[in-house]
Amino acid sequence: MKNLLVLGLAILLSASAFAQKDELSPYLLLKKEESSINKEVDIVKRSLISANFRITGEYSPMASENLYVLTYTREDLETIALDFENRGALAATLKIGFKKEGKSISVSMTNPMYQFYAYFTDNIKKHEQDLLNISKEAIAALSIGVKPKPLGGLLKIEKLQKYHYKIMMPYFDDVDKLNTFISFEDGLSTIRKNLSEGNSHVLKVYELIYPEKQIAVFGIGLSDPEKGEAHFLPIIGDGHICALPYELILQGNEARSLAGKYRIALHWPELTMGTFMKIMSTPGDIKKELEQLTK
Repeated sequence: MKNLLVLGLAILLSASAFAQKDELSPYLLLKKEESSINKEVDIVKRSLISANFRITGEYSPMASENLYVLTYTREDLETIALDFENRGALAATLKIGFKKEGKSISVSMTNPMYQFYAYFTDNIKKHEQDLLNISKEAIAALSIGVKPKPLGGLLKIEKLQKYHYKIMMPYFDDVDKLNTFISFEDGLSTIRKNLSEGNSHVLKVYELIYPEKQIAVFGIGLSDPEKGEAHFLPIIGDGHICALPYELILQGNEARSLAGKYRIALHWPELTMGTFMKIMSTPGDIKKELEQLTK
């Protein structure tokens, strides 16, 4: 009887461990301590560079002195992302958020595997181990000996790979079509020109250009005080600033972005329908802003 009890306990513990492993949070809280944003940004930059990652952009969402985001990638991640033809390059960029509350700074990061399973869907298997290694190395570089804590809820991997918020809501493949150009070069020139003209409603945070693949990804800060980050972020939660900036992808001669009702829900998985309704105009507003960049 004693042996049976021990065996039963072992099975339960194993099942529990598997269940935890099978669920992922969108973000990881790396630290929260008395500091300054400038100091923490400097520490993170040095840690990333030492692990061969490359900083691609940085900005303050809502132009707030209390919020800051770094974006980064690495050559092996870019190579893998480009192997996925279905907008895989969107997953090549990972993000780190800094939030000041009083004298304390919270530092959080995109959970790499959460993003990879969502954007690479069922096709992830061929690169899964390499992606797991990249994820572990990013977390190790940034956690600096402290075990990160899950942040932002939990989703099962199986659900992530076919994620949608509610019935009749969009999936990863239900993209917003922004514009079709004569060529990739024409599209790239148009988007870059519009971003360089200093539109007060948008801000270029980063760009990744892969001319040999005819792919370009732009990270866009949404600066409109009435319809952009300043409107929706306080409502749905600025603790998830690693969800920003928003992305626009040019692939071939077609400019696309993830549907707002998919992307916002994916990065705020605990969002209630009641709260979502308070920003019901936001997905359409974002699409309109990105469309303007492609015209």
